[in-house]
Amino acid sequence: MDTKELLKKVRKIEIKTRRLSDHIFGGEYHSTFKGRGMTFSEVRQYQYGDDIRAIDWNVTARTNEPYVKVFEEERELTMMLMVDVSASELFGTQNQFKEEMVTEIAATLAFSALQNNDKIGVILFSDEIELYIPPKKGKRHVLRIIRELIEFNPKSKKTDLAGAFKFLSSVMKKKAIVFVLSDFIADDYNQTLKIAGRKHDVTGFRVFDKHEEKIPNLGMVNFKDAETGMMQTINTSSKKVRDNYVKFYNEKVKYYQEAFRKSGSGVISCRTDEDYVKKLLGYFKTRG
Repeated sequence: MDTKELLKKVRKIEIKTRRLSDHIFGGEYHSTFKGRGMTFSEVRQYQYGDDIRAIDWNVTARTNEPYVKVFEEERELTMMLMVDVSASELFGTQNQFKEEMVTEIAATLAFSALQNNDKIGVILFSDEIELYIPPKKGKRHVLRIIRELIEFNPKSKKTDLAGAFKFLSSVMKKKAIVFVLSDFIADDYNQTLKIAGRKHDVTGFRVFDKHEEKIPNLGMVNFKDAETGMMQTINTSSKKVRDNYVKFYNEKVKYYQEAFRKSGSGVISCRTDEDYVKKLLGYFKTRG
């Protein structure tokens, strides 16, 4: 992709997602995710009804008048976007590929955080950490993230969610808001997710295509595994084959839902032909 085409794509995504974050998600994001706690603001003279535990005894002793400490909520937060860039994201039969929807969702969340003056960081992962962008503030930083999401070429096609959560825990020492964007066709990540969930506010956002949920009856079909590259001829006219696939797929979805809920994390699922705006809004309102 040449520079002109890349900038055009970045601008198109910025216009669409920034409008959403400014007019829809800004207030919802602000009210849903809380700051790290209370931080000292100032001292003022004691007034009737003030909590005596807030009295600043040093200032009171110096002035011979009672003064209290005033605290306010510390609003600054850090958002980490964990984005699955494995080959399975390059699938879509409806409005768009999964990776295109993931890019839009990530951009919308980033601009919502930007509006709140929060830091935003990114972890792009396959079965290895493909790219880590440490959290920073500012529009230029968000646009860099969007550019990476559009043009990044991963080294690997496979997925390792457990390794991604382990990396998150190693680089993020303070609490962060974490959104994990993936199709979650994986398993064996519940333990590292549980560790990450103890420290961070984690939400899994599953993006999938409706034609991944079951195999249609098309006779003998050659299938290629996007992550392994393995070719296999499958008799899709066999009900047993179709049922086994549905069972396999549903087990992955169930694992995702149970792993996130048991770790105290949130879950969102959205098909590529659904409106992710409604999904996000519903999630924010439920949490708020």
